[in-house]
Amino acid sequence: MNAPAIQRLAIAAAVLGALLAFALFAPARWLADGIGSASGGRVQLVNARGTVWNGQADLLLTGGEGSRSASALPEGLAWQLRPAWQGGPALALALRAPCCTPQPVQLQLRPGLSETALDVAAFDSRWPANVLTGLGTPWNTLRLDGSLALRSQGLGITLASGRTRLHGGLDIDAIDLASRLASIRPLGSYRAQLRAGADGDTAQLELTTLGGALLLQGRGQWVGGQLRFAGDAQAAPGSELALTNLLNIVGRRDGPRSVITIG
Repeated sequence: MNAPAIQRLAIAAAVLGALLAFALFAPARWLADGIGSASGGRVQLVNARGTVWNGQADLLLTGGEGSRSASALPEGLAWQLRPAWQGGPALALALRAPCCTPQPVQLQLRPGLSETALDVAAFDSRWPANVLTGLGTPWNTLRLDGSLALRSQGLGITLASGRTRLHGGLDIDAIDLASRLASIRPLGSYRAQLRAGADGDTAQLELTTLGGALLLQGRGQWVGGQLRFAGDAQAAPGSELALTNLLNIVGRRDGPRSVITIG
């Protein structure tokens, strides 16, 4: 091999090595910047350290650009991102929040030209309800305390040809919720269950009260990426006066009930 060929080979190897190092050691703040932009500033990874592939950061939730509301997740979160193969190129992501996930939450993203899918493996976690305050209205008005237990046997979201499809289900237990708008603490505990239809185009949402002074119930349907929900809130006997202010805010008053509608 002559000298010019050796020189070209050396240059190519150096460029390839630089690109590989660039990919392997891309700083975590690049991922933080991407998530912040994609969420309109509502989800922010602050003080990101490590790399795109293996890093940690403080998680901050806000109401978006111009919002004065902000809340931080205790102890932040850490992630591991890896290339994978699932019938095609994919990215495997493991998320761990010391405060809230006994085991890392495993996700897999399968991007494509005609279809992109996100699969979340079975998980069980518990989160502080007050972290929702940072998202702005109505959470910064309600200022909830308590905990949110999220669990699933598997959940999938597929985007294809402008359509969103859901697969699997998600359960959320709101445990011992309290609000600054009511003197009764706690208000109660509640369960929301989301179940996708077999076709993936629809999903059913049901809200029930597990116990407490504030009684919540309702049903909804998710169709084509939009949620329509109808339910109501009312006070258990003997709690009407203490819950008047809260009932006036959470929905439209109809006698003793507060009617809640979404979509």
